Amino acid sequence: MIPWHKLPLPLALLELVQTRNDLREKNLRDTSQIVDKETLPKPKQSPDSRHLVARTADGSFNDLTQPEMGMAGTRFGRNVPLAEASVDQKKLLTPNPRLVSSTLLKRDEFIPATILNLHAAAWIQFQTHDWFSHGENQPDNRFSVPPAQRNSGQASPDQPSSDQADNQTLEVAKTLKDPSRTDDNTRPATFINHVTHWWDASQLYGSDEDTLHRLRTHEDGKMLIGEDGFLPLDDSTGIDLVGFPGSAGGWWIGLSMLHTLFVKEHNTICDRLKQRYPSWDDAQLFDKARLINAALLAKIHTVEWTPAILPNPATQIAMNANWWGLLGKDVKNLTGHLGDGELLSGIVGSETDHHGAPYYLTEEFVSVYRMHPLIPDEIDFYAHRHGEHMAVKSFPDVFGRKTREAMQAMPIEDSFYSFGVQHPGAITLHNYPNFLRALMKDGSTEPFDLAAVDILRDRERGVPRYNRFREIMGTGRVSSFEEITSNRQWARELREIYNNDINSVDLMVGLFAEDLPEGFGFSDTAFRVFILMASRRLKSDRFFTEDYRAEIYTQFGLDWIDDNSFLTVLRRHYPALSPALYGLSNGFQPWRKLS
Repeated sequence: MIPWHKLPLPLALLELVQTRNDLREKNLRDTSQIVDKETLPKPKQSPDSRHLVARTADGSFNDLTQPEMGMAGTRFGRNVPLAEASVDQKKLLTPNPRLVSSTLLKRDEFIPATILNLHAAAWIQFQTHDWFSHGENQPDNRFSVPPAQRNSGQASPDQPSSDQADNQTLEVAKTLKDPSRTDDNTRPATFINHVTHWWDASQLYGSDEDTLHRLRTHEDGKMLIGEDGFLPLDDSTGIDLVGFPGSAGGWWIGLSMLHTLFVKEHNTICDRLKQRYPSWDDAQLFDKARLINAALLAKIHTVEWTPAILPNPATQIAMNANWWGLLGKDVKNLTGHLGDGELLSGIVGSETDHHGAPYYLTEEFVSVYRMHPLIPDEIDFYAHRHGEHMAVKSFPDVFGRKTREAMQAMPIEDSFYSFGVQHPGAITLHNYPNFLRALMKDGSTEPFDLAAVDILRDRERGVPRYNRFREIMGTGRVSSFEEITSNRQWARELREIYNNDINSVDLMVGLFAEDLPEGFGFSDTAFRVFILMASRRLKSDRFFTEDYRAEIYTQFGLDWIDDNSFLTVLRRHYPALSPALYGLSNGFQPWRKLS
């Protein structure tokens, strides 16, 4: 059969619609009904009924008939049959994740993704912090992963890696248990999402009332930000005070820039609302500003970030259709939403539909968003006014507790410009950041191989391996390593590391090895989960569907979302960047270099 991305454009679009329909029917699995003991959180109504017209801190009451749906502390769902979501304890370390890391993932030379700028890498981490967190892991229950060594039956001799991280046992804390399950060996494997499942900007606002309280000024609806233009520092972590829990472990300058930008955007929205509704109190201003800001983030991701990383004509039309429909933005603005469906006028403003399973993000969704190759090992910094090269900094110098120092070392406009004119890494084999393969966490004296941990997490959480995953998601099994990749060297390495067993290839490895469709920044197999879940994040959320209306957002809010983009937000808060943005239609594509 001809792959969808090689079909003529109209047929490709029809194929994508049919694929999404099939996935909605076959690949939404409900784990919420599996309860061994009543320990999952219970939603609480607000006494003033704010939960009916505003997003709640913990994500409850998005669905008014099942108010616990999608709230923080509930389970991840599944895109695979529940019987398949099991952990094979005998194969957790086969092949050794350290060997996979050092042989297949290690970056020998930086491979750039030339279709993107570095903001695209920061953006996706910024978004995933809104969507999922497994918590801080079990402190006293660990996997011991031995140093990387080749199996004795393989052709190449043992050659210990020169990297320190490869030459010592790696201790990996296990994922926090699901407290509502009593049997460690039950099927399916289930885990808890410690942030809200909704697309509600919880990385900015938090997923509980206490966090939300700490982040607000409680005046005019605004969020905390200093007169120096930076966010407050969290004394316990040494990084910006933000809504995502445990951010110190993955905090860096790219995240700090985006958090700062969209806290500023929230406060600007509050100012504009107060001008129009001077009688509104702090809570009303905050609630509306959050709704508007969160929807703007979702729109930017849908019609800007995704088309930037997937610059294929069919996917660009499809993503715009998710937001505005096949008739387009101008027709929707003229006529409003036509009917209850999503095809003509888009998902946004259509009828809410969970497609047979309560809305929860899934473990498989988490897996396909493992995109660490986007991160470089070092970043060049340039002056935003004339493009002069100022410095090159290794990633550890702009990471963790050093982030604020890096932010203060130069005008923030220089940092934004520097990210705009350089590329992230390509999402392929042999391009995993070396820094992250020998990560020195705060307070640790031993390097931590995040690439090996990524492999282990999928196995630990019962995510099927690559070939079975392909079959479940409708792309069909492959029968040889050469069907995964046309790169003969990669195929040989895969065969060697996986002992000639095509069915044992890990999901992440297969996704990174796949030949990409033309104009794609990641694999077609991963794209199947995107087709399903990108639409679902909108379609299940009443604030993007039935309650995406002026009575909830205000007409000003709907217009603000419609009229703004990543580029307009950048220009509004950092107007000195405008020369570098001249002529751009997408802020995640490479910016104009100044000289």
